[in-house]
Formats: sequence, structure tokens, C-alpha cells
Amino acid sequence: MLSILLIIVGAALILWAGNWGYLAWQKQQVRAIGGEIDAAEFEADMRKTQIIDLREKNEFDAGHILGARSLPYTQLRDRMAELRKDLPVYLYDTTGSLSVRAARRMQKAGFEKVSWLKKGYNEWSGKTKANKKVD
Repeated sequence: MLSILLIIVGAALILWAGNWGYLAWQKQQVRAIGGEIDAAEFEADMRKTQIIDLREKNEFDAGHILGARSLPYTQLRDRMAELRKDLPVYLYDTTGSLSVRAARRMQKAGFEKVSWLKKGYNEWSGKTKANKKVD
């Protein structure tokens, strides 16, 4: 009975340590990319950047940050050439998690400055625009 308990406790400790290690690695990767910015900084500098909405087109049409361009993450690889590598890029998605992957992909492709909105569109309180439906 004691040996089973020791095995369970040992497995739990191994899982905890693995999870902690993964989170530390992920945080280091985010720092290496270096682009997470809060809404105030995003809004202050957005006129000088290319703002990219990584959500799907229907979500973009329902409402998006004013001045943003729709480039869904699912199309990023094929449409990245539409963007200028020498200008800063601001990314956002619904929660911010997809933007980290997109930023990493863009930096590998040679983009010089890529940042993303911390906590994504769900936490945005600045100006937005919704596309009108055309029937």
C-alpha cells in the first residue's frame, strides 16, 4: 500500500515539475520574441503599424479594431507576402494565444518588429468597427 502511494506521489511530482518546466520554457520563448504589449501601448502606436486581425473573416466582420486588416492565422503562411517586413506589425486574435505562434512564424520569415495585443480582442476597449452586412 505504501509503495503505491509513493508511486502516485512520485508521478504527481514528475508531472508538476514537467509542467513547471514547460511553462518556464514557454515564458522564455515569449520573451525571446519580445512582442507582447498592453492595450494602451497598442493603441498609442497603432497608426504607425500594420494591424493584423488573425481571427477568421466572420469574426472580423462582426467587429474588429479600427484600422485592422483581416489575415486569418489559417492563411498567414500563404498571405504573409502581402505585408511589409520593414514596418512594425501588431497582431491580435481572440485571446492572445494564437498571436504568439503567428509572431514566431513571422519573425522566422524575416519580419523585423512583431508585437501582439496582450489578452487579445476580448480585452480590447478602444475603437472598433463592424462591417455592415450586404444582402
